[in-house]
Formats: sequence, C-alpha cells, structure tokens
Amino acid sequence: MEHKISSEVPSPGEKSEQPAILSAHNSGEGDKFILPGAIVTAGVIVAVAILYTSGAFDGKKEAAVAGGGVAVSEASDALQKNIEDDDPALGNPDAPVVLVEFSDFQCPFCRKLWRESFFQLKEKYIKTGKVRFVYRDFPLSGIHSGALPAAMAGECAEDQNKFWEMHDKIFQEQDRLGQGTVSFTADDLKRWARELGLDGSAFDSCFDGGKYRAEVEKDYSDGTALGVAGTPHIFVNGKPLIRGALPFEQIDQIIQQELAGR
Repeated sequence: MEHKISSEVPSPGEKSEQPAILSAHNSGEGDKFILPGAIVTAGVIVAVAILYTSGAFDGKKEAAVAGGGVAVSEASDALQKNIEDDDPALGNPDAPVVLVEFSDFQCPFCRKLWRESFFQLKEKYIKTGKVRFVYRDFPLSGIHSGALPAAMAGECAEDQNKFWEMHDKIFQEQDRLGQGTVSFTADDLKRWARELGLDGSAFDSCFDGGKYRAEVEKDYSDGTALGVAGTPHIFVNGKPLIRGALPFEQIDQIIQQELAGR
C-alpha cells in the first residue's frame, strides 16, 4: 500500500496556502497542524496525470508535468542523471546499487517500511557497502498536515549532521503515539530535536524561518516529474521498482537481481 497524491491541487493561477509551520508553532503545545493545500507553488506543476500499468509505472507513457505538455519519459531523462540530488544519503558513494526513496514523514506506509524493512536493509546492504540509500521528500500535504513541517525539520537536523537520527525519531515517536496517520505539532518536532541533542536555538531559527521549504518543494517537483504519485516510492538504480511498504523479502530479491546484473 502507498499513500497517493491528494486531489487538492491548486488550479493554474491559484496561490497555494502557506505551510502549516508558519502558523502552527505559535498555536500552543496541544494544537495540531492546520491542513495546508498542496505545497507546490502555483505554476510550477500545472497538472499531473500519472499512468500506471500492471501496478508499476511505465516510464514510456506520457504524462503532463512541469512546463506544460512535457512527458514524464522526457523529464525523467534529465532527472535520472542526478536523481540523488544533494539529499541525505547513507552508505558507500560507489555502491553498485543506489536506492532513492521519495517519502512522506507522516505517511503510515512510509513508517511501516521504515519499521519493517529499513533496519534490515541497513545491516545487510548499506553497512556492507553494497547499497547507497538516498532520502528525498515527497510530502502529501493535502492529506498529511504535518508532512511538510516534518520534512523541513529533517533538513534542519541535517544542518547539524543529525538527519538520520531525526528521520528515525519522527517515525519512532509516531509509533508511540498511535497507529495509522498520527498527528503531531511543531512543538513536538522541536522537542524531538532537543531530545536528540540538537542545538535548540539553531534548529528553531532554521525551522521557523522556513529555510528549507524551497528544497522540499524541489524534491516534490522532481518526484512528480519522475512519475511519483504516492509514498513510499523507491527508485533502484534509476528504475521505479519499489512502490508501497513492501516486505523486506521482496526488497531483498530486487536488490539481489540488481547485484547479479552488475
């Protein structure tokens, strides 16, 4: 299972709402994030029409993306060359297999993948130098009001070399709070950062100032142009082979096939 893009996308010329971070952190400890609209600035992505066949994205099918009339297959060619971008990564830079995950911190299926497969992936492949794992943000803000603020919090943690600790913390704390989609506040994110030993003042300045909003939006835009329509969505050596919270056994088979082809 994966969470799909909400239909709540601004129409051409309509201004997208401000992210929840700009108002939620002033609302008190118990207040939940106000539901924002789609995070993509109007005009960046005019329409999305993703085509799937047999449960997997067919890169040869055309879909309207940024620029109007540009096919996903065409947009992907340029993006594939730099699919990793400059996002947080784990593992050997020269690993034979590169996994690039487009993920949403508030998506329960992303959390399930983290809980049931991520740590096995780290032990068997990342730590042994066979896999490089890259995390890119794809917040489904139309259905997950905390996704954009959490993505920005992760980027702010990266400023202090604590992205992966924050990555695990955000998912871990949601597991503690409940099942399914779990609500959390800006104050929760700030508290979790401090519990990880981050400099609170520096984190707050980065977080409250929206320092990484443009970076998160770029990830979202790139993902959309590559055909991402839901989370989690993982590219394996540039191919969209993992969609949804697959069990580790299936991910293991996919990686083994890639290694055998090298």
